[in-house]
Amino acid sequence: YKIVSMLGAGGMGEVYLAEDTQLRRKVALKMIALELTLDERGLRRFEHEAHAASALNHPNILTIYEFGQADGMRFIASEFIEGATLRQKMVTGRLELNAAIDIAIQMASALAAAHDCGIVHRDIKPENVIVRTDGIVKVLDFGIAKLSERRVGETIRRSGLTVTSSISEPGTVLGTAKYMSPEQARGIEVDARSDIFSLGSVIYELITGRQAFEGGTSSDVIAEILKVEPPPPVEFAPDLPYEVERIVSKALRKDRETRYQSVRDLLIDLQDFKKEAEFQAKLQGAARPERAKTGSGWRMP
Repeated sequence: YKIVSMLGAGGMGEVYLAEDTQLRRKVALKMIALELTLDERGLRRFEHEAHAASALNHPNILTIYEFGQADGMRFIASEFIEGATLRQKMVTGRLELNAAIDIAIQMASALAAAHDCGIVHRDIKPENVIVRTDGIVKVLDFGIAKLSERRVGETIRRSGLTVTSSISEPGTVLGTAKYMSPEQARGIEVDARSDIFSLGSVIYELITGRQAFEGGTSSDVIAEILKVEPPPPVEFAPDLPYEVERIVSKALRKDRETRYQSVRDLLIDLQDFKKEAEFQAKLQGAARPERAKTGSGWRMP
């Protein structure tokens, strides 16, 4: 691989745009932070999950080409995506509802495929989702969150003494904490339902333009996640259909036993809403010409 330029950096490591000199294609190279690879047991678990993630063949999941080592550094080579992260797309506020639902459906489809293979993402957030220039959504970093799970948990336990000035700084614990499930914030074992809560948090932000859980420190955010219900989305999006509010509310239930039990069920509800909305839009579109013909201002040509 020939390094071309740096794309970004965060708590997991650094990402570079590179050229695969053998296959003559652009790739993204993620150099994993050294401290994340010092735990051999954790590294073996990560390797296992990285290999499993690389076997996922889904249009909404980033394709992994290689997991390797060079000069003592671990790296992941993956497809290079031309597009913008959800964080970048939401910089001006909430998205138009149809666009938000389309993104949510693609994210849920990616998670459903991963969960079917026993892979839990653990770090769903706007920074880990890229929307290509043609509208295709790609979910990133399947597996890598597991490598950092212990480190994040230790940092959260110490975070009462830490104040973070930027709520969206890439790689900070606070940025991740905002999308954690209650069980993840408590440090207990998580399953696929944790990803559902995180997805619900992202959808909430897509349709309202504000985060479901906010605070000045990671401790404040975690306290909200554990104890406080977010304001109803309709407060920030007055025209929001009730069905969308119901879907988000069910995804964000703090008790995982009453949450969506499968992301596929969430996906079905999103798809059903989209179909119904499209059907209603067609009905309204067909009714307008009829109203025009029968209205008082209509005249025969």
